[in-house]
Amino acid sequence: MPAVTDTNTIVLVTGANGFVGTWIVGDLLRGGYSVRAAVRNEGRGKHLLDIYKSYGDKLKLVVVGDISESGAFDVAVKGVDAIIHTASPVHLSADDPSELIDPAVGGVEGILESALKNGSDSLKRIVITSSCAAIIAFSLTPVTISEAIWNEAPVKECEEKGRDASSLAKYSASKTLAEKAAWAFYEKHKPEIKWDISTINPPWVFGPVIHEVTTVNSLNSSSRFWHNAIVKEDFDGYSPLTTPGHGWVDVRDVATAHVRAMEVPNAGGERIIVSAGSFVWQDWLDVISKLSPNPYPSRTLPRRTPGICQRAITFDTSKEKRILDIKFRTMDEMARDVLADYERRGW
Repeated sequence: MPAVTDTNTIVLVTGANGFVGTWIVGDLLRGGYSVRAAVRNEGRGKHLLDIYKSYGDKLKLVVVGDISESGAFDVAVKGVDAIIHTASPVHLSADDPSELIDPAVGGVEGILESALKNGSDSLKRIVITSSCAAIIAFSLTPVTISEAIWNEAPVKECEEKGRDASSLAKYSASKTLAEKAAWAFYEKHKPEIKWDISTINPPWVFGPVIHEVTTVNSLNSSSRFWHNAIVKEDFDGYSPLTTPGHGWVDVRDVATAHVRAMEVPNAGGERIIVSAGSFVWQDWLDVISKLSPNPYPSRTLPRRTPGICQRAITFDTSKEKRILDIKFRTMDEMARDVLADYERRGW
């Protein structure tokens, strides 16, 4: 399988100013790569240029407006050696499912089509950010998930209920359909291309924020979810002993996973779950109560009462260990860094 191993190369990163994308850009620059950062407009890229100004012209912006428009990436893909595609809507506030599904699917198909038409002979790999939501959305009963599973139920729910489908179903359907579209495109065109693809499937992505954020309310969805639970004791109506019954991973490790998937030959043609483990909210409350010194002294955080937690989902991460072999950050490490950031920001 082709892979990028020479750091004297150009990597296109879409969604470069987002929660995950900003960390990926930093990892690439620190690794010696040149980065072409795709943003919706130049204003969206200013913060990125500011925080990575020490890298000079190793980081350049390219403006891509509506990612679902045909040919949106035609210019951006020219001359690059690898692509990391993170751009996709990530929120739970859509009215019609198409608000999430169309740009998610259109963005994936669009960048692959542009790579097919305008990619250079040096293009070796396209790494696509997917999600464990494309595998399973939620479970209160014990289940082990692997890359062999697809989350079909929310697709059916959106087809049958439309606007009345749950917010989680709309989001999960967009992830499932977008990733399926990527693999279908790759299989169809495999005989005529010199590059391959890899998808990264993380569960809930938490961790320190370095993209442009001014207030708690402007945090990305997963970061706001964590803040609301840990600081506001808002568990969305469930017991912290049972919900969300899913997994987590530090955003910095997700960034590492994308870069390694670009570099490691055996990652080509693979769908890879990237998870640090399962959790319920009480796990985080227990960890935070033991942090010393306290990284967030300006606030008193909830502790609740430890009990018998129900962690329903087990992640089979054997493929990640075999191919990427990431040493994941612990809950303690992540919580300390995030809370210290809250303290610095006065949140």
